[in-house]
This record gives sequence, C-alpha cells and structure tokens, in this order.
Amino acid sequence: MAVNSVEQYIETHPYWGKELQSLRTVMQNTELEECIKWGAPVYTLEGKNVAGIAAFKNHCALWFFNGALLKENTILLHNAQEGKTKALRQIRFEKGDKIKPEILQKYLAEAIQNQRKGKEIKPVTSKELVVPSELKDALKEDNDLEKAFQQLTKGKQREYANYISQAKREATKLSRLEKIKPMIKNNEGLHDKYKNC
Repeated sequence: MAVNSVEQYIETHPYWGKELQSLRTVMQNTELEECIKWGAPVYTLEGKNVAGIAAFKNHCALWFFNGALLKENTILLHNAQEGKTKALRQIRFEKGDKIKPEILQKYLAEAIQNQRKGKEIKPVTSKELVVPSELKDALKEDNDLEKAFQQLTKGKQREYANYISQAKREATKLSRLEKIKPMIKNNEGLHDKYKNC
C-alpha cells in the first residue's frame, strides 16, 4: 500500500505511533516542509532533504540526510550501516525512551544551517555505466526500448542496470527485466513512484 500522508504513515506503524507523533511535532516546530518520499515522512528546506522520521522493527528514528556534517551535535547520532552509509545519520529511539524536543531542536537547527550554507555530501557513483548482459540483449532486440533507454538520465540508466545486476538468480534477473521494460518505455525512473515531493 502506497503511503500518501504522514498521518497514514503513522497509522501503518501503530507500535511506534506515539513516538512518531512526538517526532512529527518536533519537526513541525521548524521551518522545514513536510512531505512523503520513499514511503516515509521527509522534511525539506527549499526542496532539499534535511531530515526524516521512520519506524523500524526495534526502534524508530529521526534521520539527517547530511548528518555526517553535524559537528556541534553528534553524541546521539548513529550510522545505520557502518562502512556503507556516508552521509546519513540517525537518532534512534526504543520503546519507552523519552523524546526531548529541546535536544532534538539543536540537531535540527545545525542541520538546517548546514543546508542553508549549501553543505552536503555528494554520493560517490561510478562514472562508467555497466549494463548487464540481460539488459544489453533486450535493448538489441527491441529498438523502441533501446531508444527509450538512451533518453533516460544517466542516473535512471544506472538504477535499472544495478537493479538487474543485483539479482542473484538468472530467473530473478529476467523477471526484473520484464517488469522494467514498460517503465523504461514510459521514461520513468525505477524509484519515481516513491518521490512524492
């Protein structure tokens, strides 16, 4: 089920409902604009992602998209995937933890200030596009598909190439290929439906 509002997101995570609502209230007391991206609440400044809130199995969290740039307020920050995640940082809350707005506001103020200054960690991506053989073959067989693929941005091409490459089994690669063909022909990115704002 696609999530279209923050209220709906909170309703779909009833175990963390109270905590998520408290985090939302903190976020609403900033100048950030609330929206849904990738199926979760995200808070932006002039269209740029600053923070988000999310529920997980064992905790809920306040995310900072460029949290690695926070220098004054760092003690509560966690890297969700050490060695993989470069910029994202989160403050985790377990059931029963007290959410202290006065502390979170300091983190948010610094994150907003960094965004105003244009500070961000750019994702490191390989410049070379490696198209897997399954996708190459499909493009050779279908001229319309090849034309549509060439019209996509390099980022969208890379998303599709990685989507096929990351499948372990040949059958999965082929089923993914069938799924994405109409999306490519419609000039859609793999993750466009999750970008609501």
